[in-house]
Amino acid sequence: MKKNFLALFILLALSASIFAEDPNPIVTAVPSLSIAPDARGGGMGDVGAATTPDVNSQYWNPAKYVFMESETGVSISYTPWLRKLVSDIDLSYLAGYYKFDQRSAISASLRYFSLGQIILTDQLGNEFAKAQPNEYAFDVAYSRMLSDKFSAAATLRLIYSDLNNGINSSQTGSSSEMYPGFSVAADVSAYYRTPIAVQGTEGTLGLGLNISNIGAKISYDANATSNFIPTNLRLGGSFDYPIDNYNKISVSLDLNKLLVPTPKLNPTAQDIADYNNMSPLTGIFNSFSYAPGGATEKLQEIMWSVGAEYAYNNQFFVRGGYFNESQFKGNRKYFTAGAGFKLNVFQLDASYVISTSQTNPLDQTLRFSLSFDLYGLKNLVK
Repeated sequence: MKKNFLALFILLALSASIFAEDPNPIVTAVPSLSIAPDARGGGMGDVGAATTPDVNSQYWNPAKYVFMESETGVSISYTPWLRKLVSDIDLSYLAGYYKFDQRSAISASLRYFSLGQIILTDQLGNEFAKAQPNEYAFDVAYSRMLSDKFSAAATLRLIYSDLNNGINSSQTGSSSEMYPGFSVAADVSAYYRTPIAVQGTEGTLGLGLNISNIGAKISYDANATSNFIPTNLRLGGSFDYPIDNYNKISVSLDLNKLLVPTPKLNPTAQDIADYNNMSPLTGIFNSFSYAPGGATEKLQEIMWSVGAEYAYNNQFFVRGGYFNESQFKGNRKYFTAGAGFKLNVFQLDASYVISTSQTNPLDQTLRFSLSFDLYGLKNLVK
């Protein structure tokens, strides 16, 4: 009996909001890796590839860290997830960085995603097991400034996913044991920024690229089967414009595409076997080529988001944005709003999701982030 596996996998898919009416969405393992963890990016429609650098750039584009003004910083973020469905799923995220000098930096983050408690029952409704599935990801990145305007970074990530935590085959009566999944992945990112004069005022144009989660597939059954992790291509642009000495506004755009092959509609047993046996590298190339709906379906797989941020005296921030995913590939469509307050060495940010779809469980999702400028704190206590 594989009831435990089916229940957990369905909830995992729900956590990524991949449950639209279309029968051919792209489903991956460890979808929590695709959840924007911080309140600043979350308040601007989930953009961050080319926005001005901040302490949470590890998720969006770690190549931005070398452009940070402070030498070191740390941030903690918390997101109560899918609160319209359940009350005990949440994401916690810790990120930090340290600049060795003006041209190089090291950064790291730790992500913990808890899917809460799942009670398994038999056909008569009798409880026979409890599961507490969770996922971890830990990564370290090194970023280097290659010129005064251009930087690049490489990231190494360890991924651990335990969907069967708390139960075993003796409790479920299943002869098919489940195991925690483990994978190793890498990111490659780049960031470019340059000043641009507009009506006599100098603004800043930023361009960003991040190819994330390039790595091994993950298995929960001792490699009998394996699943793609959410390898993703993110491209972004941003423009910051200082209105005067106290007021500044920025607008940003991100494009995202999963580098995971599109499954066939109504697949045969051989199609399923071929898909499961496909290597990660082959899957990346196939993600640009095959789709049952041809080029039209490939364009539907591109998610886009726009965001804006207003800053007063670099202390008070107001943000807004919009995220769009095709109705045939998940139908996540929502507005976001956010605000932030910065005082000396710490900054507090919050964001809120306003769904445009009545059936979207992401509606009313909150995010909170608290960041510290450790270099400024050190100078403050001297």
